[in-house]
Amino acid sequence: MRITYIGHATLLLEIGGVRILTDPNFDPKLAGLLRRVAPPGIPLEELPPLDAVLVTHAHADHLSFASLDRFPRDVPVFAPPAVMRWLRRRGYSQAEPVAPGESIEIGDVRITAAAAKHLGSRYAVDRWRSAANMYLLEHIDWALFFAGDTGLSPDTHRLVEERIHRQGRRLDLALLPIGHAPWWKPGFRSGHLTYEDALTLWERLGARYFIPYHWGTFHHVTSGPFDAIRGLRQRLTDHVRREHVHILDPGGTLQVHRPDEPTGGS
Repeated sequence: MRITYIGHATLLLEIGGVRILTDPNFDPKLAGLLRRVAPPGIPLEELPPLDAVLVTHAHADHLSFASLDRFPRDVPVFAPPAVMRWLRRRGYSQAEPVAPGESIEIGDVRITAAAAKHLGSRYAVDRWRSAANMYLLEHIDWALFFAGDTGLSPDTHRLVEERIHRQGRRLDLALLPIGHAPWWKPGFRSGHLTYEDALTLWERLGARYFIPYHWGTFHHVTSGPFDAIRGLRQRLTDHVRREHVHILDPGGTLQVHRPDEPTGGS
């Protein structure tokens, strides 16, 4: 299994010969306003052929129409049903729905959605588009969890508990967003993970490894692009599992091996 961090919430997941891209955003500015501070780790035109695109919700940093416009129309785009309907109305006939509790299969990879704790509507007035997904990806050899954007709740890890832990398996990789909660925005954690929350969720998920994302790509209104990762790095200095956290710069790749697999394997 190979994971490449392209930037923000855009990651290239290569699992068992299947290539999946998450929340594609290759824009030079976020929503046309906030500049990008690091170029995409892989330019869009240099991406390998994709088998699917996963969209978690409608926020501009996770759903870029300018980026989607540059993908071949035969690559399916999976999204929450309300977001899928919006995409189809905008001409993206390749959009397909996946609701919480539903699963799809891409080659040998089974993808199951769960509801995130995040208000994902694009604008303040479109609450009917507020659904946000998280995704569990399962292969005969691998299991990974991509959280999209979410706050921490008692149910955030339930999908993994039900589909992985109860089957006697262990989650291989947790892909989790990290954010910086400014003191003047007490509601931030209701729909986002801080780096401390992400570490807590990683523990609940029981994953072998943790890759943080949602940092180092765009300026934000509430924080700088590196505030969260600086906090995480500092927290990891005395963390008992710090060697299992892989911080990838844009373009960085992690090749994950099975516990019984020599490091020279694939």
